[in-house]
Amino acid sequence: QVQLVESGGGLVQAGGSLRLSCAASGRTFSNYVMGWFRQASGKEREFVATISWSGISTGYADSVKGRFIISRDNAKNMVYLQMNTLKPEDTAVYYCAQSNLRRSGSSRQDEYAYWGQGTQVTVSS
Repeated sequence: QVQLVESGGGLVQAGGSLRLSCAASGRTFSNYVMGWFRQASGKEREFVATISWSGISTGYADSVKGRFIISRDNAKNMVYLQMNTLKPEDTAVYYCAQSNLRRSGSSRQDEYAYWGQGTQVTVSS
């Protein structure tokens, strides 16, 4: 059974940084695309970033491009989201997700089979 556990969320001032981590277990981590999504209060869940199974290819939502960096360590079964220059509009619950796909990445939520419980990120102005 696949399990994804996020950590690293918290409260930070605008302009600050946070690093989210996601620990995966249950199957061969390096075979699959990973992604980060977020859901702000009262809004739909949205795509943030994705990374290919190899880690070579990444993709970002326009709202975070240039500020966030997704990475993975296949030896440790971990995926990370480095968030810099945070803005109040980045406040949301952040979810780690694992796809059943082995390719360059995906921004489509319906292509992700497994989800973590989420970690809260709050950015104060």
